[in-house]
Amino acid sequence: MAIKVYVVDDSAVVRQALQHLLQGEREIELIGSAPNAMLATTAIRKHRPDVLLLDIEMPGMDGLTFLRQIMERDPIPTIICSTLSTSGSQVALEALSAGAVAVMAKPRMGLKQYLDEARLEFVQTIKAAARARPKLGAAAVARTGGASPAPPLRPAAPAAAFAGVHALSVNKPVVIGASTGGTQALESVLLGLPRDCPGVAIVQHMPEKFTRMYAERLNQLCAMEVREARTGDRLQRGTVLIAPGGQHMQLTKSMGQYFVKVVDGPPVNRHKPSVDVLFRSAAEAAGADVLGIILTGMGDDGARGMKAMHERGARTVAQDEASCVVFGMPMEAIKLGGVDEVRPLSDVAAAILQFDARA
Repeated sequence: MAIKVYVVDDSAVVRQALQHLLQGEREIELIGSAPNAMLATTAIRKHRPDVLLLDIEMPGMDGLTFLRQIMERDPIPTIICSTLSTSGSQVALEALSAGAVAVMAKPRMGLKQYLDEARLEFVQTIKAAARARPKLGAAAVARTGGASPAPPLRPAAPAAAFAGVHALSVNKPVVIGASTGGTQALESVLLGLPRDCPGVAIVQHMPEKFTRMYAERLNQLCAMEVREARTGDRLQRGTVLIAPGGQHMQLTKSMGQYFVKVVDGPPVNRHKPSVDVLFRSAAEAAGADVLGIILTGMGDDGARGMKAMHERGARTVAQDEASCVVFGMPMEAIKLGGVDEVRPLSDVAAAILQFDARA
């Protein structure tokens, strides 16, 4: 059965370009479009789509407000189509936090050419979104009496509980890979960590220019210092380094200290940054001293790198299916036999603290 897609964008040019892009795709059916949220609300109530393509900047109700309403009422896998502007990127990050499963950047000029060039990526993103399981918004969960999907409160106890073992575990890095649904998952994990925690290097599949603002957002929320990585940055305790969009990140070791190296190069597993690039470098540089974690995401990026870490004696953890938005990446890592433990998202921060406490 074809994936049913609905487009909400105030630009007739964008709607026509997307229609042109999806023509001929047997697995995707464009069931309609609307220039604003009000018209879209009526349409999707009658014919619920499998995937929603949503613009952020629209007259009347903006895309972010509309998205939050959808996630409170009846979550639909939603892809945000945002401009490459700074303001557009900031709102797109808010949308990811609100429950959007992916962001596709669009330029202000040359839209048709851009979409033609990005056709394969766009189609793959739609297919990934169709398999996603977005969660109810916090308000809706509260009404139904379920457990809140909000990040856990930052624990005070673990920092004190493990204070006596830091001298034994000064230099054991943590590497994490994530894709679809990862922005929310990473926020949940990092909010569960105290300030004096092992250094964390992260690859999150995200467009160029978004990663810096994502890091800044996390830095405001988390006890640890979070920033976009630069070549030569030391992965020290209390620091989280996020790979820049459009570049790979590798872990290196020099004189007993771990550093990151940001490098150019072709996409790996269709991604740049690639989780596999980080994980493979961690296997070589850190061996058994590293903890590798693979979170929610579509595809298999990171699976082979995690197996390489596992074979070098590293501790490896995969997020479980029930808590994933998309179980693809963890599932592939498990299939390859590279995973020591499968844990729910709510237990990943504890896994990091337990790894830190291990002599």
